Amino acid sequence: MDALKLISNSSLKSEVPVLNVGDTVKVHVRIKEGDKSRIQVFEGTIISKKHGGINETFTVRRVAHGCGIERVFPVHSPVVEKVEIVRSGRVRRAKLYYLRSRVGKAAKVKEAIR
Repeated sequence: MDALKLISNSSLKSEVPVLNVGDTVKVHVRIKEGDKSRIQVFEGTIISKKHGGINETFTVRRVAHGCGIERVFPVHSPVVEKVEIVRSGRVRRAKLYYLRSRVGKAAKVKEAIR
């Protein structure tokens, strides 16, 4: 437990970009296949953020070939190489679970002008 407190108090928070719900992001994930590893990019909309500190996670949703895919990423995981913010969204909710039932243009999030 003390190791987690040390890590949470260290400079890990400065490496992570500010992620907000509604943002479209590209998450670069390290995939290990046998003895080789490669980087896979998962692009989608952040629909939720949970917990806080060292245990913080965010859920990214995208639609591929008509099928919705959601992945939960720990913010401070060594598997997540980097997170690029493609565009920032303007939302009025903390959780965007309603996007699961929307199809096509109705599932889009408006872009925030910042």
